[in-house]
Amino acid sequence: MVLGACQPVPTVESQSVTGTPIATSVATQTPATSSVPVAYPDRELSASPAQLPKLPYAYNALEKAIDAETMKLHHDKHHAAYVNNLNNALKKYSDLQNRSVEAILRDLESVPEDIRTTVRNNGGGHLNHTIFWQIMSPNGGGQPTGEIAEEINKTFGNFEGFQKQFNAAGSDRFGSGWVWLVRNPQGQLQITSTPNQDSPIMEGLYPIMGNDVWEHAYYLRYQNRRADYLNNWWNVVNWSEINRRAQASLKQPA
Repeated sequence: MVLGACQPVPTVESQSVTGTPIATSVATQTPATSSVPVAYPDRELSASPAQLPKLPYAYNALEKAIDAETMKLHHDKHHAAYVNNLNNALKKYSDLQNRSVEAILRDLESVPEDIRTTVRNNGGGHLNHTIFWQIMSPNGGGQPTGEIAEEINKTFGNFEGFQKQFNAAGSDRFGSGWVWLVRNPQGQLQITSTPNQDSPIMEGLYPIMGNDVWEHAYYLRYQNRRADYLNNWWNVVNWSEINRRAQASLKQPA
């Protein structure tokens, strides 16, 4: 059952990724972030075997922010490599193949040590990118709408304040990684970032939206200008999909 949007309640103080205290509104119901699908709002990501999802648009569809050649290399080479590496690592462990990628990443200690790092990097890369393609759209951009807009305003003051904190977190991520809007187990929206291909679900967080700040995501057009990429990326953000993910993050376990 999908629950309603967060209602105004007293706020609590939490730390942003930049170290600045931010007020986060508490949801009226606590979401079960560890037991609902993450890759898609209605299903988890299969590992038997993992498969490269098709892009939901043409390579050149996101030219407002990302060029066609970058999209082709990013999807067909980088994401495909994560899928292939994950499948190769799981070949001799059939029990792991029967679990979802989300379930594996949430319980990495149960993964045999000889493949644990490979699974962490490539399972995370597969999951992160599967989400990434969905939360962008040729018709995206502009101001958020719907319930996610209300939650952003309640949590961060306004959309501009949210953008500023999100971009700062992406700029401050040293080396390769991701910047995320997540929901924590207390029902709060938070901005965080993860190194390499780590997924927020490894920390009990539900990823609602995320931007890839690995250089391969932007280097052909922006070179070392990550800040320009972060600013332009808002022109392709798929608020409809992000709304669906925000509501999925509030689902109770079956």
